[in-house]
Amino acid sequence: MGCSFSGLNALYDAVNGGGDVWINENRFRVIRQLGEGGFAYVYLVKEIPSSDPSSNAGLSKKFKNSSHLSEDGTYAMKKVLIQNTEQLELVREEIRVSSLFSHPNLLPLLDHAIIAIKAPTQDQSWKHEAYLLFPVHLDGTLMDNSKTMKAKKEFFSTSDVLQIFHQLCAGLKHMHNFEPPYAHNDVKAGNVLLTHRKGQAPLAILMDFGSARPARKQIRSRSEALQLQEWASEHCSAPYRAPELWDCPSHADIDERTDIWSLGCTLYAIMYGVSPFEYALGESGGSLQLAIVNAQIKWPAGPNPPYPEALHQFVTWMLQPQPTVRPRIDDIIIHVDKLIAKFSK
Repeated sequence: MGCSFSGLNALYDAVNGGGDVWINENRFRVIRQLGEGGFAYVYLVKEIPSSDPSSNAGLSKKFKNSSHLSEDGTYAMKKVLIQNTEQLELVREEIRVSSLFSHPNLLPLLDHAIIAIKAPTQDQSWKHEAYLLFPVHLDGTLMDNSKTMKAKKEFFSTSDVLQIFHQLCAGLKHMHNFEPPYAHNDVKAGNVLLTHRKGQAPLAILMDFGSARPARKQIRSRSEALQLQEWASEHCSAPYRAPELWDCPSHADIDERTDIWSLGCTLYAIMYGVSPFEYALGESGGSLQLAIVNAQIKWPAGPNPPYPEALHQFVTWMLQPQPTVRPRIDDIIIHVDKLIAKFSK
């Protein structure tokens, strides 16, 4: 699944107005746009089988493990517009990191292509576009679901909260136990895909590895601390960003527990639909950074009956401002297993 460079501009430009797109040897029909953000667009596409019976094209022939293949041939395709060398390297890194992991609660990258596009202006003769193919989950993200539920004044049951959270922990454990350990760096409600299942808790899948990097960094100077803060401000969503990424000491050992903070915020978001610190954005003179650095959590009115106090204590345990006393993913999973045994039906 190496990067392909091709001049088939007309075929790729079809994405803008419908039509067919090729990713390496496989052809897909664009059905509709699912979303967009920054320089990226996500489309629902359907695989067009090859008319040549002797052809080796087709995703079913590409993978020994068919668990991620779509029964009806539909997939999600992310198109990234690449303006410069730095963006090109970021996309290549996202592709590399996405290809490292294999876990049922992490969104797998099925195929990809990077295409050189002739630019219309003289000063920038070439640009690129990247096409990344993923399984499709049409029920949307946790954030999408939370907005819908909030409008109806609905909440997840305690059992579903714990089951969704357990799945996220399982996916994150796969990353944290990698050698070297990787941090996702952008765990949040908008990066959790949910698929509703009759009679079961929703299937939860963590996506978007564009910010994932080896987790452990030694910070030994003020300039290194500022460099990390600048990187985090671009790659880690503010309401879910750990305190040490807002105000990094000049001598610090950063590790995968930055994700544990974000995980605590995400558990709160499964319960209440937002990060525990977003209230600061709506307050006169409120500071998101101060609320986070001081771990000033506010608990909203919840469902009736409300969530058990044990869930609030669980969130607070993860939201320790000092990373050295924050639990690790294995500790979190032991604790969530106990809570599931206690509170699930």
